[in-house]
Order: sequence, then structure tokens, then C-alpha cells
Amino acid sequence: MTTTQTQDQTARPEPATARPLLWDRRFTLYFTARSVSLVGDAMMPVATALAVGAVYGVSGVGFVLGTWTGTFVLLVLFGGVFADRFGARRMMVGADLARVLTQGVLAAAFFVGAPPFWLLVSMAALAGAAVAMFLPGVNGMVPLVAHEPQRANGTLKVADALAQLLGPTLAGLLITLTGAGTVYTIDAGTFLLSALCLALIPLAPADAPTKAPAGPDSPARIGRSLRRDLHQGWQEFRARTWMWAVILIWVGYGILLFGPLVPLSSTLISTRHGSNTYGLAVSFLGIGTVLGGLLALRLRPARPLAAGAAAMVLYAGLPLCVALGAGLPVLLAGHVLGGGAWAFWSVMWATSVQTHTPPAVLNRVTAYEQAGSVSGMALGQILAGPATALVAPGRLLLVSAGACLAGCVALFAVPAIRTLGRAAPAEAGEPGMPDGP
Repeated sequence: MTTTQTQDQTARPEPATARPLLWDRRFTLYFTARSVSLVGDAMMPVATALAVGAVYGVSGVGFVLGTWTGTFVLLVLFGGVFADRFGARRMMVGADLARVLTQGVLAAAFFVGAPPFWLLVSMAALAGAAVAMFLPGVNGMVPLVAHEPQRANGTLKVADALAQLLGPTLAGLLITLTGAGTVYTIDAGTFLLSALCLALIPLAPADAPTKAPAGPDSPARIGRSLRRDLHQGWQEFRARTWMWAVILIWVGYGILLFGPLVPLSSTLISTRHGSNTYGLAVSFLGIGTVLGGLLALRLRPARPLAAGAAAMVLYAGLPLCVALGAGLPVLLAGHVLGGGAWAFWSVMWATSVQTHTPPAVLNRVTAYEQAGSVSGMALGQILAGPATALVAPGRLLLVSAGACLAGCVALFAVPAIRTLGRAAPAEAGEPGMPDGP
């Protein structure tokens, strides 16, 4: 930490004076790492939906996405333990390098021809395992690299939104002009650059993970240690009614809303308007996410989760406009509203988790909330294809829209969610201290 930063902390300057400190070297490197990898990530749903769907259909897309998500759910709790034990940055760098390998293999396979289904599923499982080691640390790194968690989360959400704006259109264009291999090659490159930026972040000694006492580490001792860490994370997660209640609602969202949305909407939009239109629609989702992230940078509601739940009502417009076969202008407007609602909720949620959780267990608690919120999505993705044999995709998306509104009612109905306030400034964590759906 520099002398200037130390003086700034001691003097407690007004927020307007402290704001420029967000862009110090640590946050700049972290922002760059997340931004470049998010661009690559934003290309993948479109690449998977179009490239895999062209060969293996809706069921193939759903199974590949479901394998990725299911592997993530199975392993993310261990990712949270390892991030608290060995350091979030170390786990994130290793996970990035693993994804360089998985995406590189898929790139080579697509350049050769149509990859066998077993290879797509295998690489999806390995990539899901890597993400399980990566994502718990994302929440944990924010207080390490930023003075103001909500401002940092809002800035990162805007970067995510811009990635969603650029990535899908670029993916659709590249698949049309050059094929899926180019998309996977770019994705592998983004993870390589992300790993480099993360490795270069200067962290203070106080930010290093706590080392276990010296001594022989037998398998039994390691097992007991893992169980103890997992139990402690569970106790902290369970103690927060607002957190587990939101996650229960998100399990339902995953099965009925988020899981089926990509396979079903990509099929319907591509059939009605052409394959390039799906990439355009996802790009407009990115526009909405930019607007929602910018709004979250400016607004600081006294009850952030209540404000986020109110915003999520607008998300129902996204599956609704696809289900009703809306014309292109209405379809794109629905995606803008959906993106804005999702971005605003995401910033309110991530900031609440980061500022209401003890730093020493933040990565483990994050892993529990991620595992719960994503588990339903894996099931929804896998069931999307078989469900279309029984019910028309449009009718399924009508169910998704209804589930979105019912979930918002449930969010408001739980007092612990509705009344959760903003954390006091001291609870948000100071820069340099060790430490979301």
C-alpha cells in the first residue's frame, strides 16, 4: 500500500475525493482480467447454441450446457474452501490456465470438422470444474482490490454488459464467416490474458491466505480439515436467512427460467428471424445490462435486495416477448429490459453478500450461494430439450415468465430479504484486508 493511500485512509476524505482511488493498479489489473475473459465468455452461449445446435439439436445444446453447469455445482463448494485456504487469486489463475486448455482443444476440434459429442461433453465438464475453482474467488477478490464494493461491482457489471453487447454479435459473425473454431480460439486467448493480469496484481502480505500449521498431512487429516471448512461455511450461510431464502427462490428460477431460456429462445428466435438475430438479441441484452449497471453505480437504496427484487419484475418481459413471437423491435426491447433488471439485481446482491459476510469465510459462503443458485439452472438446461417433446417451446417460455413474477412476489414476501439494509461503511472492508447470483 502506498503512502498516499495510507494517508487517504487515515484522513477519511469525502467520497468525491476518494472515488478516483478505485482505479489504482490492483483494480485496473483485476478489471482488465475480468473484462477480457468476460468477452470470451459472452461469445460461448451463442457459439454453443449455434455450433452445437447445428449438429446435435436443442437436446445437444441443453446437455452440453447442463454438463458444464452440473460439474460446476458439484465442485464449487470445494472451490470456496480452496480459495479461503490457498488464496482466491492463486485458484483463479490456475482455473484460467485450465480453461485455456479446454477451449484450445475445442478450437482444434472445430477447425478439423464436427467434434464428436463425447468430446464436447468432456470439455464442458472440465471447463465447469475450472469455473468451480474460479468463481468463488471473484466475490472474494473485490474487497481486496477496491475501496468501495458497490462501485466496484457496478463497474464490473458494466464491463460484463459491454462484453454481452460485443461478444454475441462477434460470435455470430465469426461463426458465419469462419466457423466456431475461431470463437473458441479467441476464448482461450482471453483466459490466457486474464491469468497474466491476475498474476500481476500486487497484494499486501495481509491479503495472503492463512497457512495451516506445519506437520504431516495424511489423507484422514486433510479430509477432516475439508469437512471442518465446509461445515463452517455452511453454518455461516445458514445463519443468514436472507441469503438462503434468495437461493431457494433462485433454484426455482434456474429450473423454470434461467435454465431453459438459452436453449429455447435461441431455437425460437433463430427459426423466426434467422441465426444472426439471436446474436443481435443477446447484444441488446448487453445494452440493457450496461444501463442497469450504470444505474446501480448511481443509486444506493437503503434496502438493496428489495430494490433489486422490484427491478427483477421487468425481467419477465424477456421470456414473454419470445414466447409470444413478438416482432423484432419488441423482441429487442424485451432483451434491453431484461438485461437492465438482471444487472441491477446482480450488483445489489453481490454487494450485500460481500458486505454482510465475515471476510475469513466469504469465499466459502459465496460457494454455497453459487452452488444453490446454479444447481437449478443445470437441471433446467438438461430438461429443456426433452420438455419440448411434450410442450411447445413458446408455452414453456410462458411458464418461465410466470415463474419470474412469482419469484419476485416471494422475494418481497420474506421479511429478511425485504428489510435487509445497506451495510455500515466499516463493514464493507478496507483495501488490503482479506475478504457472489
